[in-house]
Amino acid sequence: MEAVRSLSTVALPSLVTAHFSNPIFTLPFSHKKSNLTRFPKTNLNKFNAISPSISTQPEAETETGNLDHEEEKFDWFSHWYPLMPVCDMDKRAPHGMKVLGLDVVVWWDKNENAWKVFDDRCPHRLAPLSEGRIDQWGRLQCVYHGWCFNGSGDCKLIPQAPLDGPPVHSFPKACVAVYPSTVQNGIVWFWPNTDPQYKDILTKKKPPYIPELDDPSFFGTTLFARDIPYGYEILVENLMDPSHVPYAHHGIMSIAPQPSVKVDREGGTPMDISLQKIDKNGFTATEQQGRKWSFVSPCLLQASLTVNESPNNTQGKLPQKPPRKDLFIFFCIPVSPGNSRFIGVSPRNFSLWIDSFVTRWMHHIVQNLVIDSDLYLLRGQEEKLMETGLSNWQKVCFVPTKADTMVALYRRWLNKYAGGQVNWRTTLNGSLPPIPPREQLMDRYRSHVVNCSSCMGAYKGLNALQISLEVFSITSVAIMAATKHGMISTVARNTLAAVAILCFLGSKWLSHFIYKNFHFHDYNHAFK
Repeated sequence: MEAVRSLSTVALPSLVTAHFSNPIFTLPFSHKKSNLTRFPKTNLNKFNAISPSISTQPEAETETGNLDHEEEKFDWFSHWYPLMPVCDMDKRAPHGMKVLGLDVVVWWDKNENAWKVFDDRCPHRLAPLSEGRIDQWGRLQCVYHGWCFNGSGDCKLIPQAPLDGPPVHSFPKACVAVYPSTVQNGIVWFWPNTDPQYKDILTKKKPPYIPELDDPSFFGTTLFARDIPYGYEILVENLMDPSHVPYAHHGIMSIAPQPSVKVDREGGTPMDISLQKIDKNGFTATEQQGRKWSFVSPCLLQASLTVNESPNNTQGKLPQKPPRKDLFIFFCIPVSPGNSRFIGVSPRNFSLWIDSFVTRWMHHIVQNLVIDSDLYLLRGQEEKLMETGLSNWQKVCFVPTKADTMVALYRRWLNKYAGGQVNWRTTLNGSLPPIPPREQLMDRYRSHVVNCSSCMGAYKGLNALQISLEVFSITSVAIMAATKHGMISTVARNTLAAVAILCFLGSKWLSHFIYKNFHFHDYNHAFK
């Protein structure tokens, strides 16, 4: 059976070209044969996704039991939230982040050998601690007045306090609020409540664990993180929607296998997705051909496909190969209204030839291109949804096919258990910031590169190479101009001129490559 392609599978030529004659990679989604059918008029219940002839509503009711229990409600502030992959965190400096409207600072406490998450404000005059530094004793120092804090949030030094005076640094008001934190699957997590009763919450409740990310037999386990300029709700439902792939990501991604009869160029096709279970903790769904989806509230969306390979020998002389397993794992983090954070990874227990050649930053170039290809589309969608009101989603959106089952389920979960939207519990009123220009909205440098150790390293290296090519080109021209005729042979002079021209052209191409892949790469759907 054809190998399943993961998000990180990409050909090298795709890294340097802006247009693709074929999709870079394919996603294996199940589908049925396409039949052009008129949709009959139907009385739809809330969030009811139907095929042209089959409604999912009866199945949802029978498989989930009684969905009318209102006593179980989802508490946004009683769950673990991922912050950032450890591999992208510099232990030498504090990192400021926002989750659920909360400003936090993440820093490495070398004394306790652990990542700590504090409220990002100094108790002195509320300056952001994320702008501070780690001092020589491993304490977090506020650079406004030099107050220092240990890993427990206790103030250990107030330089302005007399040594022979009262120990004002030990007063409770001098302490910083500390959030419970842990590292799991190579990601820093935190619990968004500083109440002392949650100090040992890790012993009672842990973040969702994904064993494949720690399994050395799995490939493609490098993490990708990016800040997204549209809201958490839009991010989650977009990732749950496989049917948008051949259209919004045309030329970059496609679904596989392709339908036998295409109704359009892109190859859109009906998808049979059925609900398995839904409650306040999330829901699960299954595609007809075996791909399983699970949403673990509030952050984790996982899709897995297991393919059992038939043995090559009928007599059992050779050991049977283990089934091929391919996963998409997405962490969706609410940041603030109109902003979210995405952490993604696509582990699989089989290797591809491309794995040996494509580095992490090369993977990220393609993953950024995938995000950018529907980013402006989704930001505009969110704007229109906010204009009509979040509670009116089922009234303004028409979702008549089973391809929209998971999107409809997510909106049902959101309304029934989670209050219809993220509970910010701060001064945030839920209104969206205005849509900025495309180049600012899709800026990769600030949303990803500065926070990614691999991409930042590649960015610095490529910039250094570009400058070196320019310097060599200018130096070569200067040498030719300063050298008198006859001091060097004509062949050497021509060679030097050719090298100068090639270096100059190379520097210009590299400058374009850096800008397109590390700053801004527009995606015009009309010409794809």
